[in-house]
Amino acid sequence: MKIIHSLGELTEPLAKSVATIGNFDGVHLGHREIFREVVKKAKKLGGKSVVITFVPHPLKILRPEQAPRLLNTYIEKERLIRASCVDYLVELPFDQAMADMSPVDFVDEILVHKLGVQHLIIGYDYAFGRDRAGDADFLTKIGAVRGFTVEVLGPILRGEEVYSSTLVRRFLAIGDVVGVVEPLGRNFTLEGRVIHGANRGANLGFPTANLMTDKEVLPRPGVYAVKVKYQDELFDGVMNIGFNPTFGSERISLEVHILNFNQDIYGETLRVYFVERLRDEKIFKSVDELVVSIQNDIESALAILSTTNIIEYRDYLDCG
Repeated sequence: MKIIHSLGELTEPLAKSVATIGNFDGVHLGHREIFREVVKKAKKLGGKSVVITFVPHPLKILRPEQAPRLLNTYIEKERLIRASCVDYLVELPFDQAMADMSPVDFVDEILVHKLGVQHLIIGYDYAFGRDRAGDADFLTKIGAVRGFTVEVLGPILRGEEVYSSTLVRRFLAIGDVVGVVEPLGRNFTLEGRVIHGANRGANLGFPTANLMTDKEVLPRPGVYAVKVKYQDELFDGVMNIGFNPTFGSERISLEVHILNFNQDIYGETLRVYFVERLRDEKIFKSVDELVVSIQNDIESALAILSTTNIIEYRDYLDCG
C-alpha cells in the first residue's frame, strides 16, 4: 500500500480507481467490509483500490470541544488499512481551506481530477462538506454527470445494534475488552514506549513496564489479563490502568507486568492486547495485602491466557 500525504504527490490521476472516503476511526468490521468491497471491485475493473481519509479528524479543526477521542493512532490506522490489501491510502490534510471547500469542488478537484475515481463506495451514513451536503444522494447525482458510479453499503449489525466506533467506545468505557472483539474483529490493543516509573512494582517483586502512549481511548481503569508483543514474540502479562490509589498517585499510569520475562526494555515499544478484565483498582490497607492481590491477579491471568489465542489484524483477512 502506498500512502499519499499530499495530493501534490500525484503527477497524474490514478487509473480506474475504486475509492471509499471516511474517517474510519477504529477500523471496525463495518469499515473492513467497505475496504473488502473496494478491493474486490478494483480487481474486477482492473483499477486501483483507494481509501481516502482526513488528518487530523475534521472535528479537531471545526469543533475541537466536540471532537471524539480517537480509537486508533494514525500509525495504527495505517497498519490496519494496509492489512486490508488496499493499493492507496490518501490522507488528506484537513484545514480550514478544506473545510470551506464545497462538495462540488471536492468532487471535481479531488475525486475526479486527482484520484480518477470511477466507482465510489461509501457507508450508509456517510456525508461530507459544509452542512454535510455531500451525502449519498448528492454523490450519486453528480457522479452520473462526472462519470463515476456510487455504491452505498448498509450497516453491519450486532443483533439490532450497528457496528460503529460509538459501540466500540461504549465497550471500552465499561472495560468490556471481551465484548469489543466482536465489532472490531480483533483484540483491542495499545502501543507504548517503555519509560522509567517509580519502581514500586520491582520493589514489591513484580517489575512492571511503564508505558507512554499516544492512544486517546483506553479501557476503563482496572486490572487486565493481556498478551504483550515485544519484537514479534508474545508474552503473558497483567496490566494495570489507573491511578495506583494505594500510593495516592494523581496521574493515570499504564503498567504491565510481563510474566516470565527479564529483559532491559527501556525505550522499547510494546504492543498490548487486552484479553479480559480481572478487577477494578482498589485501595489496599497494607503493602502485604497488595502483594497477595497481585499474586492472585497473576494466577487468574495465567488461567485465562493459557487457553486464549488473541486475534491480530492479519489473522482474519481474506485478501486472496
